[in-house]
Amino acid sequence: MESPASPALIFRDATDADVDALVGLVESAYRGDASRAGWTTEADILDGQRTDPEGVLEVIKSPDSRLLTVERDGEIVACCQLEHRGEYAYFGMFAVRPSLQGAGLGKVIIAEAERQARETWGVSEMHMTVISVREDLIAWYERRGYRRTGRTSPFPYGDERFGVPRRDDLRFELLVKPLV
Repeated sequence: MESPASPALIFRDATDADVDALVGLVESAYRGDASRAGWTTEADILDGQRTDPEGVLEVIKSPDSRLLTVERDGEIVACCQLEHRGEYAYFGMFAVRPSLQGAGLGKVIIAEAERQARETWGVSEMHMTVISVREDLIAWYERRGYRRTGRTSPFPYGDERFGVPRRDDLRFELLVKPLV
C-alpha cells in the first residue's frame, strides 16, 4: 500500500484535459473488479458505469461547481466535486485510487475540500448523499464529523448513467456536517 504522506499532494481544479483520467479514477474506485483493491467499491451493489466523460465535463464547466483534483508526482490520485448551493456546499464524486485507500489520504482530501468550501464560498455546512446500504462508508464519514439526517432520496433506477443496480433497496441518504 502506498503512503499518503509523501511526496507532496497538489490540489487544483480539474480542466477539460483531465476528463479521461478522472473518469478512469472514479470508475476504478467504485466499479468492476479493479475497485475491489480498495474499500470504496460498489461492485457488489451496482454494475455499469459510475460516471462518464459528459458528467465529469458538466461538473468542470458548471459555474457553481469545482472538481478538485489531487495530484502526486504528476499523476491524478484523487478527486472530489464541490458545488456551491447557497448556504451549504455539496460534496460528491469523491474517489481515491484504490491502492491508496485505507492509508489516510481520504481524510486529508476531505479536510481540504471542507476548508476550500468554507473559505471560497463562506458556507456553514457541507452536504453529501451516500447510498444508504453503504454502512462502512457512512461510518467513515461519521468519524469525519458528518451526521445522518434520515432524509433519503430515491436511487435513479432505470437511468444507467448512475449504474445498473444489483438489488432493489437502494436509496441515497443525506449526510451533513457543520463547517464552523
